[in-house]
Amino acid sequence: MNKPSLAQFFIGEQQRGNVSTVEMAPLLEDIATACKEIALAINQGALQGTMGSLDAQNVQGETQKQLDVICNDIFIAANSKRGNIAGMVSEELEQFYTVPHQSVSGEKYLLLFDPLDGSSNVNVNISVGTIFSVLRCPTGAPHPQPKDFLQAGKQQICAGYALYGTSTILVFTTGHGVNGFTLDIETNTFFLTHPNMQIAADTNEFAINMSNYRFWQAPMQRYIDECLEGKAGAHGKDFNMRWVASMVAEIHRILVRGGVFMYPIDSRAKSQGGKLRLLYEANPMSFIVGQAGGASSTGYQDIMDVTPTTLHQRVGVIMGSKNEVIRAVSYHSSKH
Repeated sequence: MNKPSLAQFFIGEQQRGNVSTVEMAPLLEDIATACKEIALAINQGALQGTMGSLDAQNVQGETQKQLDVICNDIFIAANSKRGNIAGMVSEELEQFYTVPHQSVSGEKYLLLFDPLDGSSNVNVNISVGTIFSVLRCPTGAPHPQPKDFLQAGKQQICAGYALYGTSTILVFTTGHGVNGFTLDIETNTFFLTHPNMQIAADTNEFAINMSNYRFWQAPMQRYIDECLEGKAGAHGKDFNMRWVASMVAEIHRILVRGGVFMYPIDSRAKSQGGKLRLLYEANPMSFIVGQAGGASSTGYQDIMDVTPTTLHQRVGVIMGSKNEVIRAVSYHSSKH
């Protein structure tokens, strides 16, 4: 196999002088380990009887799957050993998690993650994923506080996701483009298979949950109406629609072949700000999409410019091929 492993990729980045990637290498190695374990847990879920739902809800008010909790525990354990993580925020935890030991000196980071994105798909064997974001822990802070996590997306120093589908793929950026690595199950090693991923500026494919149409704001209804009109409409071309109900799967498809993904504000979730979580879903995916030449917006503001106010804050999301995002955003007024 004439493809560099993840470890070899980091060596190459060091030789190229990409300091930020080299800095993130130990943390990314731990994340890669966690993703391997999560992939195995998902693969064995039906055999181990861990595919069901629990009699509990997470902080989002969503019914937890057994695998949600299992994957959350795996991710925390794998990223607590080295001592470079000061604290974590997870979709499955109401409060942030402080890593117990802080004996290792040097730079400390904050890790924010959704351990099992799209978990409603596990019982029907459709792709799911993990999303993560890395921030710097404020200098001199002995223990992180909630406010330390409330940094705008543009402050991220690393973001990525793992897709558990026909193969397990790890995709990340440290601000030097986007690279994807596929897990070789025979050697249990990630190899670079998708170097320098780029999103086409134009597309004829969109992803949205059409069943929510009646709840959307008028600008989003207008954009989708024009897509559905095809060549006869304002776009002048026919569109295809896709919907997997897994943000990781949707964004990965867009990275590979273009498209625009939308989970807009609707009348039911307007008071919450939207459906998707800013810190560990919208922000990391926006960083990745931007590094691949795409764009992202709430409809009213660049997602990466949003100042968070709570750990589990939600926002509307439009992201993907730049020209379609610009068009959709242009239909939104400057006021909510």
